Amino acid sequence: MKMKGLGSILANTRVLLTLFVIAVATVGTVVFLSVRDAGSTSDIALDGSPAGQTVRENSHRLNSVPDSDIYFVEFLDFECEGCRAVYPAIEQLRAEYGTRVNFVLRYFPLRSHFNAERAARAVEAAAQQGQLEPMYRKMYDTQTEWGEQQTAADDVFRGFAQQLDLDMSAFDATYNDPATLERIQLDIADGTALGVQGTPTFFLNGERIQPRSYEDLTTALDQALARG
Repeated sequence: MKMKGLGSILANTRVLLTLFVIAVATVGTVVFLSVRDAGSTSDIALDGSPAGQTVRENSHRLNSVPDSDIYFVEFLDFECEGCRAVYPAIEQLRAEYGTRVNFVLRYFPLRSHFNAERAARAVEAAAQQGQLEPMYRKMYDTQTEWGEQQTAADDVFRGFAQQLDLDMSAFDATYNDPATLERIQLDIADGTALGVQGTPTFFLNGERIQPRSYEDLTTALDQALARG
């Protein structure tokens, strides 16, 4: 994305967040019903540990700051239009706070989105080859091409892997490995236990936050950093 100046970025971000809030308010009931089915509800995660952790040792960090105890966590669905709408704001937040805050990605594909789980598996397969962020970006940049459809996008996602010059044998193996799905289901179990009812849902240092503007996000991070 070409830089157009901070003022322009923030203005666009505010518009996107406003649209996101309206969209969430409109579809909240539908999302809740979808997640209620998807998240069915054990308090024990697949690895045998209690569900309900915002961050695990193997959780993916988009920005990793080893000497920081500040963790901003997003439970997301790559086919979710709300996640796509807020994506530029999260990228701007990472640009501003990425050297001080750990930004963590947790998978939460909804049953109502036909390709959401497949997209998560593709991102996980790319992550296993050190290409988490490029595939994460590509999913949002191309969402209108494959989202909201009832046909499997496996070939589309495989094409993304080829564009990223991944080892395709390894990608295919990971994409189809039951362990990859278990990895995603672990995130779903944590989110469900934490009360996640839709995407995107944000946590800051273990506490859920519900921002209504970009300023809400920066204020929350500034306060967390001030508390040390």
